[in-house]
Amino acid sequence: MKILYFDCYAGISGDMTVAALLDLGVPLDLVRDTLAGLPLSGYTLSAEETRRGGIRALSFNVHVAEEQPHRRYTDIAGMIERSSLPAEVRETAGRIFLRLAEAEATVHGIELHRVHFHEVGAVDSIVDIVGAAVCLHYLKVDGVCASALPLGGGFVETCHGLLPVPAPATAELLRGLPVHGELGHGERVTPTGAAILASLSPGFDRPPVFCVDTVGCGAGSREFGDVPNVLRLFLGTTDRSPAEDEIRVLETHVDDCNPEILGFLMDRLLEAGALDVAFSPVQMKKNRPGIRLTVLSPPPLLDALARLVLLESTAIGVRYYTTRRMKLERSREERATSLGTVAVTAIRERGALVRIAPEFEECRRIARERGIPLRDVYGIIEREAGE
Repeated sequence: MKILYFDCYAGISGDMTVAALLDLGVPLDLVRDTLAGLPLSGYTLSAEETRRGGIRALSFNVHVAEEQPHRRYTDIAGMIERSSLPAEVRETAGRIFLRLAEAEATVHGIELHRVHFHEVGAVDSIVDIVGAAVCLHYLKVDGVCASALPLGGGFVETCHGLLPVPAPATAELLRGLPVHGELGHGERVTPTGAAILASLSPGFDRPPVFCVDTVGCGAGSREFGDVPNVLRLFLGTTDRSPAEDEIRVLETHVDDCNPEILGFLMDRLLEAGALDVAFSPVQMKKNRPGIRLTVLSPPPLLDALARLVLLESTAIGVRYYTTRRMKLERSREERATSLGTVAVTAIRERGALVRIAPEFEECRRIARERGIPLRDVYGIIEREAGE
């Protein structure tokens, strides 16, 4: 079973990711030839050895020979869908751009189809994302895990003017992911890099025990004074399931809390990054009926979620413990059906599609607009989107 570990001690960007994947042994000619299947022109590719802080690494460069237009999300999604790229590459690249578009839509407060990319719509970013998908397809990785990501700091110049680091779209993509502030200023994680990593559904934990076969080093375009600007990728094998990670479970019992407040607390916890929230009935002391609140938390969010429970409920204490879980891969995607393009959750095991889970809000909207029973909408989407 192949494992790919992202060591993001210096951060991550699109070109660093492709460079590190090439350094693992993916042929540049394969990337170049596969990208020719995109309706995209006016660029050339190169990869060369360089050094960052004394560390040998590979740099990946996209040389643009002619002016490129700013593109909307729908333009890029259509470009990928109409291409002659392998189906798995199209799916991975499409998933990454969807995550980017969702982040941009949230940041700007607009609908998905109105998202208009600037830097991310440039040809080099398209090549970085599709190129990363080509490399991952070539390596046939079974599981991905990654280290925590550095926040960086300061400001970055964009077409929208001077923006704080991490940039707003990057910050949105980092929701639910572990970060740290141990490095100095500078943009350490770019929107493209964050979208690539977030779309791979990695486990952010200590990597499973595995035998390292190859190490790839991808150089960033900037030099930082504190650490070498290099992304390291460890490729190896393991007998353990890659779809396993470590989480924290928070619990508390309450018997004197307004149920409306508990409902509000559930919303707050989920918005703050909780993996799941559940209520169950318990019989407490003095024969009082009560509620057990259970929260599943990513390890880095334990303190923040526990604080929410203590501030937003009548609980005066929260217990927690560490456990491990095995899981299937999940990604939010858009699929074409006879009811229109709908958002679904695609559930996979080692890259193979297991089932399609329709999004409730989408199904409810369609049922109301078309006057179709909700259960029929679910059935149509499950059947057609799964094809």
